[in-house]
Amino acid sequence: MTSNITAFIFARGGSQGLKRKNLLKVGNKSLLEHSIHTAKKVSRVSRVIVSTDDREIADMAILCGASVPFMRPSVLASNESSEWLSWQHAISYMRDKGDKIDTFLSVPTTSPLRSVIDIDNCLDKLEQTSADIVITVKESERSPYFNMVTLDKKEGAKLIIDSKHHRRQDAPQVFDITTVAYAAKADFVLNSSGIFEGNVQASIVPQERSVDIDTKFDLDIARFLYKKQT
Repeated sequence: MTSNITAFIFARGGSQGLKRKNLLKVGNKSLLEHSIHTAKKVSRVSRVIVSTDDREIADMAILCGASVPFMRPSVLASNESSEWLSWQHAISYMRDKGDKIDTFLSVPTTSPLRSVIDIDNCLDKLEQTSADIVITVKESERSPYFNMVTLDKKEGAKLIIDSKHHRRQDAPQVFDITTVAYAAKADFVLNSSGIFEGNVQASIVPQERSVDIDTKFDLDIARFLYKKQT
């Protein structure tokens, strides 16, 4: 049974695509608030911690009931920084302070349409299997076996995978990784350099709850779906 489950939200101040993305609103809540409020509704989560380099984000997180026990070092908050290193930093910092963290849960700000059940399903799979980490996925709209191509310098097109399948129905089903949630054994995160070094299991999320906000178009879609659902 999973124990000592701590939810982390990684929300740096900068953003390469959308300026101050984590503070942009979907409905009447910012992306940061959506993640905090949903994580706090998960009964197994003992606390919600926000990792940020930004004072405004930290202050908002505290107002929303999350903890901000540290500020993220700037070296881990640039556009080029690996989020995996921020995961390791957060776990290490809390353990160095004497906090026992067995299960690490990341609830990214970029999926505001997630539900509590999506997070619970992720935690269930970590608990019920031999997984080191559980990722969330959705059914892909495109298949690399049929309609995903690369272009050469002259814009000649070639399938990413040279498939021998003649019908789409015969090709393996493919999925897109989402940012709905990641649940992992804390020791695995600390002792590995990436997700796919371990036993990875997936939890499937419905498409309507798996919007991943990276661009203005994504934000518009999320706002439209949120308004439709509420």
